[in-house]
Amino acid sequence: MSYLTKNKYTFYGVIAILLWSAVTALIRDLSELFSPIGGAAMMYTVSAIFLMFVMGIPKIKDYPKQYLIIGGGLFVTYEICLALSLGLSNSRLQAMEMSIINYLWPALTVLLSVVISDKKINILVYPSILLAFTGVAWCISGDQGISISTLLNNISDNPLTYLMAFSAAIIWAIYCVVTQSISNGKNAITLFFSATAATLWVQYFFSNEPSLQFTLPSMLTLLLSGIVIGAGYALWNQALIGADMILLGTLSYFTPVFSTLFASVYLSISLTGSFWQGVALVTLGSLICFLVTRDKKHI
Repeated sequence: MSYLTKNKYTFYGVIAILLWSAVTALIRDLSELFSPIGGAAMMYTVSAIFLMFVMGIPKIKDYPKQYLIIGGGLFVTYEICLALSLGLSNSRLQAMEMSIINYLWPALTVLLSVVISDKKINILVYPSILLAFTGVAWCISGDQGISISTLLNNISDNPLTYLMAFSAAIIWAIYCVVTQSISNGKNAITLFFSATAATLWVQYFFSNEPSLQFTLPSMLTLLLSGIVIGAGYALWNQALIGADMILLGTLSYFTPVFSTLFASVYLSISLTGSFWQGVALVTLGSLICFLVTRDKKHI
């Protein structure tokens, strides 16, 4: 593979990471424009249609059944937990907290890999994971400082969203570890997006959410959001062909920083210094986990 070709695929990966960084803000915006479940259902519908245009209409028979059932179930559950934790948050600031909790998944992925692996583990893994969790606690506690009582008081304000956000982080970590062994090199992302949209629509029709009201600005935001998240996955799928995955892997661990920065501007949120410090700790903890566990044979 030529140098220019590798750079092209790496560029695709960088754009994918930047697009994913916008998802938190866009999902929250859609929940305010429409409703938490209805907004998410429409976004995943648009994304699924976009992916079908870009990647083609998938055929179920082309994928291992175990991958479709287990991988698909984990994917759909994750996306719903993430979208609704953001949409059902009491405020935009609380939605930012949900986003940071979600970004525990890289550290949890490493932890899960460590648990099921028989390889020798670098001792730095454990303090790195603790550092990431400390960063989340720092974000939730705010300027009051980390304490069990402060954390419990803040979580009790809206326990369902915190539960969904933390569950999402755990589920995505499991997904990342499990699908490597059961996907047989296949990528059913279009099917998974379609299943997510269908599940959300069922939830919406059985919920008490109001009917959807459309305006030109809200429809443009919906279209943009669906294309952004769909394009992120489509470009990442291309990046896997021949990108510099060490560079992209390292860059992806800065997604909490990119996501927080974009959301603070897009949603007009003024974040405190302690929140940014928490984001930095989550990022640093996850990055160290990655650096001390990566396969050095591929460097």
